[in-house]
Amino acid sequence: MELGTPERADGEDVGGNNSTDPIRNSIQESVAQEHARQLHTGQRFRFGRNWTHFLKYLNEERIAEAEGNLCEFLGRDSLRGKTFLDIGSGSGLSSLAARRLGAVVTSFDFDTLSVACTKELRRRFFPGDPFWGVGQGSILDKQYIDALGQFDIVYSWGVLHHTGAMWQAMENVKQLVKPGGLLFIAIYNDAGELSRKWQNRKRRYNALPSPLRLPYLICVWTPEQLRILLSCLRSGGLRTCISELRGDHTSRRGMSRVHDIIDWVGGYPYEYAKIEMIMDSYICDGFKPVKLRENRSYGCNQIVFRRRR
Repeated sequence: MELGTPERADGEDVGGNNSTDPIRNSIQESVAQEHARQLHTGQRFRFGRNWTHFLKYLNEERIAEAEGNLCEFLGRDSLRGKTFLDIGSGSGLSSLAARRLGAVVTSFDFDTLSVACTKELRRRFFPGDPFWGVGQGSILDKQYIDALGQFDIVYSWGVLHHTGAMWQAMENVKQLVKPGGLLFIAIYNDAGELSRKWQNRKRRYNALPSPLRLPYLICVWTPEQLRILLSCLRSGGLRTCISELRGDHTSRRGMSRVHDIIDWVGGYPYEYAKIEMIMDSYICDGFKPVKLRENRSYGCNQIVFRRRR
């Protein structure tokens, strides 16, 4: 298929096959079981639970903001005629934005509740749409990604560092980008000792029995919150900061401040990388960086690559 020629995503099944395909159903069932096992053993944070909360606050302003962010980074004001793969779709907001911009969208996530959130957004805004497929899968599952094919735009914002095998995940996404296509990723920056500190904190949080997680979160976050409050006091924004903490307002990601904190402290697996290492990994395999937003602390470095023809 030529670059930019649309093809159907065929609803539930992200590979373009009928959703009753027993092989694909078996793969997705296996992924769901592995996800449940990792939650049970404390190896993984319940990302989807927070995204479920996010949907309560989603509005037109937030959707328009997501569309604008995509357009800005991808350097275009429309995705019409393009195929778009959302790896780790989370709430489904980015997939929704891409679909509203005209793309044929394929979404998948490892987290069972995140898949449910993405399907819910499709139900609300594009019910029965054959050009938006949603499924459950893992970017680490070679059999799964081999069946996906290639896409004009591959998008994975803040996801690959939560897989437990970040470098393998970053390697696996390469085959999904068409020659001439774009890859948009965001990966936590390596901030040295600070990143290692948060990695240990997140690991401990998820290893704790559920009743002990909230007290641990309070102990970990109270010093951070005091620094934020002090900064707000100096800048004159103390009232807004307290209001956000109470849940009167939502964060930029649409969650209440409390849910945003839980998501950060609990977000495990958690890996990070220096931007130079990410760039080297892709450039040597024929990807050229076309847009970059670097983070100087432990936040995400955002990079758009174009795969050479």
